[in-house]
Amino acid sequence: MSTRLRDQVAVVVGGGQTPGATMGNGRAAALTYAREGARVLVVDRDEKSAEETAALIRKDGGTARPHRADITVEEDCADLTRAALDAYGQIDVLHNNVGIVPGGRTEELPSATWRHGFEVNLTGMWLTCKYVLPHMRERGRGAVINISSMAGLLAGGEAIAYTTSKAAVHSMTRSLALEYAPHGIRVNAIAPGMMDTPMGVDSVARSSGTDRKDVAAQRASLVPMGHQGTSQDVAEAALFLASNASAFITGVTLPVDGGFTLRAGTH
Repeated sequence: MSTRLRDQVAVVVGGGQTPGATMGNGRAAALTYAREGARVLVVDRDEKSAEETAALIRKDGGTARPHRADITVEEDCADLTRAALDAYGQIDVLHNNVGIVPGGRTEELPSATWRHGFEVNLTGMWLTCKYVLPHMRERGRGAVINISSMAGLLAGGEAIAYTTSKAAVHSMTRSLALEYAPHGIRVNAIAPGMMDTPMGVDSVARSSGTDRKDVAAQRASLVPMGHQGTSQDVAEAALFLASNASAFITGVTLPVDGGFTLRAGTH
């Protein structure tokens, strides 16, 4: 087992996953952190899915516990922080992976859908930071990784709530990075592109009644590198941002997209 995160504790919020043929970003991150020596609190609204991730970590020789939380509920965000401290005594890495895709053009978009998108994609992420960051500040160290989306770097008329909330995540990440840099805490974001994950492919296939292979092929055709990325690509980027390899990096949004945003910028 590698040891880039030896003696550290990682809280992975959204460490379960929706059903699908491949592994999701949160589960891949939790497994990767554990393989690098971290003890992991796997947080998810679906406790069964969190336990599945924790079981995979334990099977691999790592240490993990599941914890149920709904990040749109403030007390749950406070409680997950207490759970991590009760279990492991410290928090070194906070990995925020929860997100939804509220679709719809402005005139057809219910205001409740807009608000819910921001509650999950932005406010929930801010709440986990609100309760974890004081502990990191007391210790004088820590790394926060916010999983956003390339959509936050682009315009999206058919998914304005999604693109706007993800853009706000990038802004929040920079603001938190500036606020907490004097305390030895780094805050960065990752913007995944076309990833072959349950949320990216399987959910789209189910909602549209399209064959999974066709959805995957269409998404791959948009990527300059000619294929989708995997959850492990995102996990490796997160590991870099969580480890001392990025000790002088804070406030960045790192695209992991095979060049998708480069092509999008040419139109």
